[in-house]
Order: sequence, then structure tokens, then C-alpha cells
Amino acid sequence: MTATASAVPTVTDATFDAEVLASDLPVLVEFTADWCPPCRMIAPVLAEIAVEEAHRLRIVQLDVDTNPATQAAYGVMSMPTLLLFRAGEPVKVMVGARPKRRLLQELADVV
Repeated sequence: MTATASAVPTVTDATFDAEVLASDLPVLVEFTADWCPPCRMIAPVLAEIAVEEAHRLRIVQLDVDTNPATQAAYGVMSMPTLLLFRAGEPVKVMVGARPKRRLLQELADVV
């Protein structure tokens, strides 16, 4: 099964609380923007992980240009920023694109 970008749904300022903070599973939020080349580089990696780890992790993306309130609330300044939430709380922050293997290693201790 090939992963596609559709494996990573989009959340907004309006849906963030329900989709991320209220989730039963840990949620990895990619703060992204259309103008961000590293965001495009990491998108297929996140899509693959979203499919492979769907039983224990949700992955969503949030466009910072159209959702500034959530970006500001969490002090996100660089794209991509990956913020892992568990039980409604941010538990890990990773800034910048990274290969799949490294990202999985970084998530292993918190997922």
C-alpha cells in the first residue's frame, strides 16, 4: 500500500481542540506551510508513518498561514515543526525535516 498525502488530514484553529487535544491516541502535528520546501520533503515520510502506525499514533497537519492562532499558542516559529501531543499536552517538539528512520527513533520513547 502506498501512502499518500491524504493519509495526513488537515486540522485548523477551529478543529484543533477536538482533533488533537481530545484524541485518545497520541497526535503528531506537523506545523507546515505551502512555501516551505522542507515541509514538502517530510510530507511523504509523515504519510508513510501515518499509515504504518495508525494503530498507535495519529498524524495531522496544520497550515500556519491560515491558522495563526494555534501556531501562536504553541510558539511555533520554524517550519516544519512537529509537535507530539499526548492526553492534550505537548510532550515532544522536533524542528525541521528528518528521514523516516530518525523520526521513528525520536518518537519511540513517547509513543
